Order: sequence, then structure tokens, then C-alpha cells
Amino acid sequence: MLFNIFLLVAGLAVLVWSADKFVYGAAAFARNLGLPPILIGITIVGMGTSAPEMFVAATASMEGMMDTAIGNVLGSNIANITLILGLTALLGAIGVSSQTLKREIPMMLGGTVLAGVFLHDKILSRSEGMMLLAVFLALMAYLIWHALTSKEQDPLADEADSEIPKDVPTPKALMWLVVGIVLLPMAANWMVEGAVGIARIFGLSDLVIGLTIIAVGTSLPELAACVAGVLKKEDDLAIGNIVGSNIFNILAVLALPGLIAPGAIDAQAAGRDFYMVLATSAALALLVLTTGRKRQLQRWHGVVLLLLFGAYQYLLFQSHA
Repeated sequence: MLFNIFLLVAGLAVLVWSADKFVYGAAAFARNLGLPPILIGITIVGMGTSAPEMFVAATASMEGMMDTAIGNVLGSNIANITLILGLTALLGAIGVSSQTLKREIPMMLGGTVLAGVFLHDKILSRSEGMMLLAVFLALMAYLIWHALTSKEQDPLADEADSEIPKDVPTPKALMWLVVGIVLLPMAANWMVEGAVGIARIFGLSDLVIGLTIIAVGTSLPELAACVAGVLKKEDDLAIGNIVGSNIFNILAVLALPGLIAPGAIDAQAAGRDFYMVLATSAALALLVLTTGRKRQLQRWHGVVLLLLFGAYQYLLFQSHA
């Protein structure tokens, strides 16, 4: 038991740290290559917070634990909106003025619906994994094209620029990039082994351990990014981290178990847990897109989101009581 806890904690700590260094090195290297800040923000920085989910999903899939990989994706998206955004909203009301975000939120919702269609038959096939990845690449291509060709002044571009490391020597950037690439899969393996060991002791299923401990752990980079964004008055960047991460998770990361270990999935994932992802995604879209107030996400919204997260976790553990 103690060894499993050590593996879980050590894996989580190294996973979060190495993901941060990976993003730091990749973003600094991209800046040195002369890539536009908005492009770096949408791709490297925007998706970098999902590196833990990606490596954990790949590791779990290769070890034959498809439900853990699926649970990690669904649980992370739920935690991002209910736990991470809920905690962030408690720090102060959050508003959205970025047109890029107002395009990405419907994409997040559409990607979630598409994933639900594929999960509905309780099987995730290799062809469905390929389609999820293809849709993700198409969306990224569109966002990149629009960012490079649009003349509109988007506050997200300025906020993204402030987060990209400046004046980092290329050798140093490459060093941190390599460190992240080496440590991420190693840490993911430790975390999965530790979490699964603990789950076996307490009689939890692979799906539930993915939805709870692993999902919350891999969402810590999003928490750090959101809190930092709000404290710096970069509201668009704070919500952008959540939206970008959820798009990456539901399309690119969910594609991995389909590509690596296609097959049957837990019926609860296709039902209860997917509908929770859909409901929280729709709630975020409604909060952000259907109100004309400057500050759309208030502190009381944060309280409601946190209560929803707590109720969902209680439901998961009660189902195995």
C-alpha cells in the first residue's frame, strides 16, 4: 500500500513538473524560431497542459487498461470545468472577450457530442480513434489559419504572448524540451501503477480510478494555469486553458485508447460519465456565450461548480461502496 502511494505521489509530482518544463522548452524554442505568439499559444501552450492526460492515457492503453484511459479523459474534462474552473471563479469573476475563445467553445461542445456518438455502442474502435484524431487536426488547422490571417485584435493573443518565455537560449530551451519528453512517459507509468495498485486494494474499478485520482492529478497543470491567469487579470487565458485542454482531451487524447487498444469499454463510461461531461460542457458554453454581461462567471457559479464536482465524486465512490 505504501509503495503504491509513493508511486502515485512521485509519479504525479514528476508528471506535473515535467509537463511544465516540456511546455517551457517547446514554447521558448518556438519563439526563437520566430513563430507568432498566438500560434504558440494555441498549439504548444494551449495543449501543453494536457500532456499529462496524453501520456497517462497512452500508458494505460498499452498496459491493457482501456477503461482507465477513457476514465482519465472524461474525468479530466469534468474536473477541469467543475473543480478547476470552480476554484478559479472563487478568486474573482471571470469574463470572456476573446473571439478565438467564442469559436473554440462550440468546437469543444461539438467534439464532446462526436465522442459520445462513438462511445454510445460501448466500443471504441481504431477507425473511430482515427476519426477523432482527424477532426482534432482539422480544428487545429482552422484555428491556426484563422489566427495567422485574421486582422482582428484579440486579447487572447496579448495574454498568450505574456506567457511565452522570452530571451531563453535555444540550447536551454531544447534541454528542457528533451527533459520533458524523457520524464513524462516515465512519470505517467509510475502514476498509473500506483493508482491501479491503490484501486485494487479498495476494490475500485479501472474506470473509477481514472475518473477520480488520476483525472484530478492530471488536471493540476490546468489549475496552476487558471489561477495564474486570473491573478494576472488574464481572464481569457484562464478560460482558454480549460477550453483548449478539453478539446485536446476529448479528441486527441480519447483517440489514443482507440488507436492503441481498441475494444469494449465500461457501460458506465458511455452513459453516466459521458453525460456528465456533456452536461458540464454545455453549462460552460451557456455561461460564457449566452450572457451579455462583461463578467460572465461569478463567484456563486464557482460554488455551484464545486458542489457539482463533490456530488459527482460522492456518486462514483458510493457506486463501489
